[in-house]
Amino acid sequence: MKPIVADAWSALRRFTPARIALGRSGASVPTAEVLRFGVAHALARDAVHLAFDAAAVRDELAALGFETIEVESAAGDRATYLRRPDLGRRLSERSRGLLDALPRCVEALVCVVGDGLSAKAVHRHAVPLLREVRPLLEAEAVAIGPIVLAHQARVALGDEVGARLHAQAVAVLIGERPGLSSPDSLGVYLTWQPRAGRSDAERNCISNIRPEGLPYAAAARKLAWLLGAARRLGTTGVRLKDESEATPALAPAPALLPGERGSEE
Repeated sequence: MKPIVADAWSALRRFTPARIALGRSGASVPTAEVLRFGVAHALARDAVHLAFDAAAVRDELAALGFETIEVESAAGDRATYLRRPDLGRRLSERSRGLLDALPRCVEALVCVVGDGLSAKAVHRHAVPLLREVRPLLEAEAVAIGPIVLAHQARVALGDEVGARLHAQAVAVLIGERPGLSSPDSLGVYLTWQPRAGRSDAERNCISNIRPEGLPYAAAARKLAWLLGAARRLGTTGVRLKDESEATPALAPAPALLPGERGSEE
């Protein structure tokens, strides 16, 4: 009897990095799979603790002609960030003053590039995604505000950033929680008329952006479509379904009714 019993689905492993068809050795998994699991777990832990190299990202964006500004959340360091998710959702006092002094971006999309739980994802994928999405938005005369580089950031930090810049919408490009097969997955969260207190139900998410998952060009098309639909409907989140494969992309923003203040609320 062979010491290792192969899984009948082992041929499918060449199609995915997911942990499938591991086989078994007695009542356990083979030693090689135990070692691979250990490596994957170590990579995931490293991704969580890797420091955000905002200077390198800023230089890459500057080479593409993007204006940037650097902020941080109220979580003063990585240990605090991991223990206190609530602080990662709020800006530091310094960052609030910095944003309040900038010109308003009333008709613009503001992009926040935040480290999240995987700075590695941001280092690898944020700039290529922005490179892909910019011509799609420029073709429809959608302005892109300054790119805000955020340290110790959670998704909801974009609400305060967008509100202080009076942005029409905010897109948060952030490192997702690392998995055992994807320690560098980037997510994008789009929120219409951002303000403090927005819930996750009021956002649209594009997940697993990386060459091995959702390619940059496809993610850029989805983001452009969602923004266009948000401008047409005046909302994001559960009321906005992703039908980007079946319908055109951008549309004008809805007209405000008398007495409405729009993005300046």
